[in-house]
Amino acid sequence: MTPSDSKSLLERAYSDAVERVDDRDETRARILDAAYEQFCRMGIRRSTMEDVARRAQVSRITVYRRFATKDVLVEHVVRREFRRYFDQFLVDIEQAGTAADRVVLGFVSSLRAIRDNPLIGGLIAVEPDLLVPAMITDEGRTLATVRRFVAGQLRREQNAGHVSGDLNTDIVAELMVRISTSFLTIPSHVIDLDDDEQLAAVARQFLVPMLEPVRSPD
Repeated sequence: MTPSDSKSLLERAYSDAVERVDDRDETRARILDAAYEQFCRMGIRRSTMEDVARRAQVSRITVYRRFATKDVLVEHVVRREFRRYFDQFLVDIEQAGTAADRVVLGFVSSLRAIRDNPLIGGLIAVEPDLLVPAMITDEGRTLATVRRFVAGQLRREQNAGHVSGDLNTDIVAELMVRISTSFLTIPSHVIDLDDDEQLAAVARQFLVPMLEPVRSPD
């Protein structure tokens, strides 16, 4: 799965979410819906552009007019799912009353949203060589995109007076994102990733303390 330009897949998904991109091309949206269903049912490798066209009830030429190659189609389908993840994340954390609660809820809901997504979670579990390399071998662009997203949320907490103004939001966000990514890409034999209570306990014990800036010794 090769990105169509120098930006990472998540960079474009994040930009879409922030800019509230709304695709008004009904045929394109129908093709993306059909491709999502096809990839979830049969996997990406076993699916063809003809399969997607048949499921969307359009001609193969119509599919190719919107998406020049299968790689481009796959990228746009996955990108749309990540965009939905960013959107849902912002909705989820609104339920929490404190900055600490938002860190815990964000950590748990992020892992759950991605792992439970039929396409993204399925790719990580069944076809990791299609997605994981794009996440971790793109010179850090994917991690940097999510880090900017998390750092932005932490700066909002600072501006609202919920966390210290001395907090280095970029470093804290970097650590939080790397921890979350490791859980997504490397199976754990210690922590049950399907146990939300255990994940919340881990976040409260190890992530929430990061909200306190390190004090230099006097």
